[in-house]
Amino acid sequence: MRRIPDMVITRMSIYSRVLSALMEKGIDIISSDELGKLANCSGTQVRKDLTYFGQFGTRGVGYNTSDLKSNITKILGMDKRWKVALVGVGNLGSAFLSHERFKKHGFDIVVSFDADKSKIGKIYNNVEIRNIAELKESINEFGVKIAIITVPAQFAQEVSDLLVESGIKAILNFAPTTLRVPEKVIIRNVDLSLELEALSFFLTHKRAYDSEFSFLYL
Repeated sequence: MRRIPDMVITRMSIYSRVLSALMEKGIDIISSDELGKLANCSGTQVRKDLTYFGQFGTRGVGYNTSDLKSNITKILGMDKRWKVALVGVGNLGSAFLSHERFKKHGFDIVVSFDADKSKIGKIYNNVEIRNIAELKESINEFGVKIAIITVPAQFAQEVSDLLVESGIKAILNFAPTTLRVPEKVIIRNVDLSLELEALSFFLTHKRAYDSEFSFLYL
């Protein structure tokens, strides 16, 4: 498969959520323009995104919502369940453990780790908190391929190295630092402060972007 731009993958996830909502309302058919409007993009963008993965829908009719949802689910690899490990059970980590929507979308946090002795051994929302010293053994025990990092920045690279050594293939990093991983490992860095700074920028320059540079929102 040719390389797919990150924004296309993001929009595919959005299309999936829109289609789920339409199915709940009993809507069986939707056009690309209607889907684009609900996903906050154009119908042309919808059609362009879908062509990365094949041909869908019927010209002049539109897409069957159930069929398109099923295809996008397979494209995103969400037709299977993924076991996830969480490292760092602080405020953010605890929130993830209690977040039921992960399960709804096929992600099961099966084990968590922390270095705080007062937390080790406790069960949080049916997930055991283990000593980080047991990480490698536990990753193999559960057969985990995805990990979430929510530790302080100064410990994040060390944790990432340990996860890679343990066989983790994909990392979602919430520590406010960029991590170095081998090319074979997929990593997504989510820095909440950077996202807030981006919002601050766009609010500061909103008038200019609403007019001269409005195309950036497409």
